Amino acid sequence: MEEDDGGGGGGSRPLKVTFSEAAINWTDAIPIGNGRLGAMIWGGVSSELLQLNEDTLWTGMPGDYTNSSAPAALAKVRKLVDNRNYSQATEEAVNLSGEPSAVYQLLGDIKLEFDDSHAAYSNESYFRELDLDTATAKVKYSVGDVEFSREHFASYPDQVIVSRISASKPASLSFTVSLDSKLPHNLQVSGQNQVIMEGSCPSRRIPPNAKSPPSSMANSSIDPKGIKFSAVLDVQITGEKGVVHVLEGPKLRIEGSDSAILLLTASSSFDGPFTKPENSKKNPTSDSLNTMKSVKKLSYANLYARHLNDYQNLFHRVSLQLSKSSKAAVKDRKLASSQSNIPQTIPTSARISSFQTDEDPSFVELLFQYGRYILISSSRAGTQVSNLQGIWNKNLEPAWDGAPHLNINLQMNYWPTLACNLHECQEPLFDYISSLSVTGSKTAKVNYEANGWVAHQVSDIWAKSSPDRGLAVWALWPMGGAWLCTHLWEHYTYTMDKDFLKNKAYPLLEGCTSFLLDWLIEGPNGLLETNPSTSPEHMFIAPDQKPASVSYSTTMDISIIKEVFSSIVSAAEVLGTSNDAIIKRVTEVQSKLPPTKIASDGSIMEWAEDFQDPEIHHRHVSHLFGLFPGHTITPDKTPDLCKAADYTLIKRGEEGPGWSTTWKAALWARLKNSEHAYRMIKHLIVLVDPFHESNYEGGLYSNLFTTHPPFQIDANFGFSTAVAEMLVQSTMKDLYLLPALPRDKWPNGCVKGLKARGGITVNICWKEGDLHEVGLWSENQKSQVRLHHRETMVLAELSPGIVYSYNNQLKCVKTYSL
Repeated sequence: MEEDDGGGGGGSRPLKVTFSEAAINWTDAIPIGNGRLGAMIWGGVSSELLQLNEDTLWTGMPGDYTNSSAPAALAKVRKLVDNRNYSQATEEAVNLSGEPSAVYQLLGDIKLEFDDSHAAYSNESYFRELDLDTATAKVKYSVGDVEFSREHFASYPDQVIVSRISASKPASLSFTVSLDSKLPHNLQVSGQNQVIMEGSCPSRRIPPNAKSPPSSMANSSIDPKGIKFSAVLDVQITGEKGVVHVLEGPKLRIEGSDSAILLLTASSSFDGPFTKPENSKKNPTSDSLNTMKSVKKLSYANLYARHLNDYQNLFHRVSLQLSKSSKAAVKDRKLASSQSNIPQTIPTSARISSFQTDEDPSFVELLFQYGRYILISSSRAGTQVSNLQGIWNKNLEPAWDGAPHLNINLQMNYWPTLACNLHECQEPLFDYISSLSVTGSKTAKVNYEANGWVAHQVSDIWAKSSPDRGLAVWALWPMGGAWLCTHLWEHYTYTMDKDFLKNKAYPLLEGCTSFLLDWLIEGPNGLLETNPSTSPEHMFIAPDQKPASVSYSTTMDISIIKEVFSSIVSAAEVLGTSNDAIIKRVTEVQSKLPPTKIASDGSIMEWAEDFQDPEIHHRHVSHLFGLFPGHTITPDKTPDLCKAADYTLIKRGEEGPGWSTTWKAALWARLKNSEHAYRMIKHLIVLVDPFHESNYEGGLYSNLFTTHPPFQIDANFGFSTAVAEMLVQSTMKDLYLLPALPRDKWPNGCVKGLKARGGITVNICWKEGDLHEVGLWSENQKSQVRLHHRETMVLAELSPGIVYSYNNQLKCVKTYSL
């Protein structure tokens, strides 16, 4: 393969998100994170703000996710559905709803106040950036002839947020630093250079839609029943004249230093979803102090090297380069590598604004890699799942509680883990599914008198498995756990990790399957059905002309069930357990599941009957689950359904929140429709004005966060996934190269390190819209795969540890060992 320019991201411009001024809004701030600890860096000159998060800080405590009156309500709803009285069934189904989830909280703020001279800084000298290649945020500006610089990173190996502040002239650095939080807390100084903050989360949430909720609870007393937290801020300075004073507040005042290093450690008393905070044996203060003790044994250079080594091991696995012309690409790249240390004058917000006219392919590279960056920053082994905002939040009441939503949002957060070569980042999801299986088995037993386990549309850190509060249109959806379970089999297909399949995935799939087998009931036509059933968050007009959401056997229900059933049957084949009683039951049931149907207008039917749809441009495209992320609708096997899916997407339209846009891009990619996939990619890249965000549907903020609006992180992950799907698609037997490449938009490019099913790593370069060369390898196992490009198909046999290089005719031209 041709060499790229060295940087893991490679590409025609450095992978940097740049700003020409300090943040005015939270969505202008720079996110950093180590999976558990996060910070939003504002980059103010006179006063700097780092807003902090720790991913276990939530309201509440373990809950009872059962409802003993549910079975009677369920029988009533089922009868109304059988009698085709859908609007009344919808009203009655409110009796199956539960309580709201807990709410994601925040940790607090580090505030830095610089002396008055900083107000006179030179505007032209100001520069702020997030370097995706090093996961480091930087701020630079000059005051007179002194240049000030700040660097911030969040280290996973050392579990610390590190900031270095320096000045180009000795003894020029003076500032005051303090810790604060909107949650109830106490502050104390330890020695001359440490501040300790201890606080608590509320044990009860503010009720949803409460009138005038507090914006801060800082002055409330510590809640003995809520999750406790501690943060330790340590300051170290250099320079002969430098001193640190303790001020009232308490604050630390740094005077006349050359540079300063700030270290922030934090932890909580959260001890898993089944332990009440008041019974936790964890001591967050001693945990934070112990971590700080270890961190302080390492120099700044050492901390940074360990951070880089850990982060780049993940980030550098994939590089993407896209360009309009091959000559420009080479020229740009040489220029970029020679200029990568020169501040870029164009802020990223200007690149977003101009995208609708210039369609700069290097911006697509940046946004693709940004999705990988924030996945690494918000989900690592041992952390909580990446929630609705990843880990970043400034409010006591974030939008939609910041809670994981299981009817697309949590799943989309984890879509890029496999194809984009970050499978380790999916570990928190599997830990979470394990917790849901425990609470969910109680919900299944009591609410539905069923075996196995169930989860609904929203959850939280306590693994809430019961329905949400409120209307059936969103709350009554017992398919959340089943959709999550499809990720278990997908993880195996990409990693070929048999131990994972046997020990982790299979028991969870088995419990989920047990529930689905009990949930399915015999319908009047001999087919099995789900009743009650909703299509997430979408209503229909019932035959009596009244609005309803509850009916039977929605297309999404049946599509998810088919996916889970085929997953467990395939898993059993690999593990040699095909004779298990549950597998025999599944194979008997598979043929009795209703087929996906085409409506009279030629679209895929969303419900079991061709009901009137009052909102044809609805944001969810749930009835296309079988096309993506599922596998029951494919161009090869079901061309008629693909044609109907194509029309469904056109009928649904292009408007919608960010996550809807990126889901549609991935769906179009699966249909191998490069033009429409690209249209959705372009549709997302619009600059949102945070002061008037309600005027937008989807789009990007200046820091590249995606919006619903308001901010919701899933579309960032959906974007990276959609781009990967446009370039590589796979099954266990087939590998499709450039299946939805927009050849007129990205005529030249290289992608390296994407993963395909079967444990195969893929490198592809193309020129003037045509395949140029391909490299494939499998690290651990022998693989046999049909390789497809346009009309050409060849059989590839890969031995482990060998790279196979193919030319544009898919002829293997050389091999070499990895």
